[in-house]
Amino acid sequence: MLLEDLNVILKVAEFRSITAAAESLDMRTATASAAIKRVERTLGVELFIRTTRHLRLSVAGERYIPNCEQALQMLNLAQQNVKDDLDIIDGELRISVPSDLGRNLILPWLDEFMKTHTGVSVKLHISDSNIDFYRDPVDIALRYGSPKDANLYGFKICNVPRVICATTEYLNNYGLPQHPNDLTSHNGLLYQLHDIIHDVWEFSYQGESIKVKIQSNRASNDAELVRRWCVSGKGVAAKSSLDMSHDLMSEQVVSILSEFAPKSTELWLICPSRQTITPAVRLLREHLRVKCADVLNQLISKGILTKSDIE
Repeated sequence: MLLEDLNVILKVAEFRSITAAAESLDMRTATASAAIKRVERTLGVELFIRTTRHLRLSVAGERYIPNCEQALQMLNLAQQNVKDDLDIIDGELRISVPSDLGRNLILPWLDEFMKTHTGVSVKLHISDSNIDFYRDPVDIALRYGSPKDANLYGFKICNVPRVICATTEYLNNYGLPQHPNDLTSHNGLLYQLHDIIHDVWEFSYQGESIKVKIQSNRASNDAELVRRWCVSGKGVAAKSSLDMSHDLMSEQVVSILSEFAPKSTELWLICPSRQTITPAVRLLREHLRVKCADVLNQLISKGILTKSDIE
């Protein structure tokens, strides 16, 4: 009996769907079905009752699945303990990263990480949407904002100040805003997530909150596209300082309204369970912390951010 087949059995039991389990494991449905048949043939019993529309555990399946899950957890733990003892860093990292941050910063950082740890392979998932670890074929996710689900494990990478930015050419043509309320006469470049357009920008000034509704002729669910619009002078954007770091330091765009602090965010590495926190994941977490801190410190040295912004 193959361990890979048992992993398929557990996923099918979790999703109550062979198709969903196959998608989660990044395999064809026919391959997953064949795995189920091999296990059932070895055991001599049916683990699932299958109809044209539904799939449920049989009586034998209800008894077998918990024991199978416990046994695989023990085997995985034993394997991981051996690797820990030998300082072996390997395995596949199935990681989801935000579009803008992923393409422009995380991708070269992952290349550097894999060059150091040659036993690690990566499957990269680019998305700004919230991750469903039970549906999406990923094991860890890098996301702005702390995890809302108490069942998830999260590791904070860093604080991330937001910046309001535009090109010098745009500001020369349309004027430099002196107060957040001045943004109402400018074209905002807006981010959209799950059909919700984030057109209200929030600022903090001397302990008070200032909210401004932004007018716009451009919105996208891809944060990278919002950045490109900003760099090409199409308007004003409210963005993560990490996302805009290269453009800010190369002076392709400038930060404005810095005395009115835009609402900041945080960068988190999120895992669905302790089993996914492997030595490779822990090393990647520290690698990301170091790289993010380096970028933020460069922004401080350029006078774009202050130390208090990232504390």
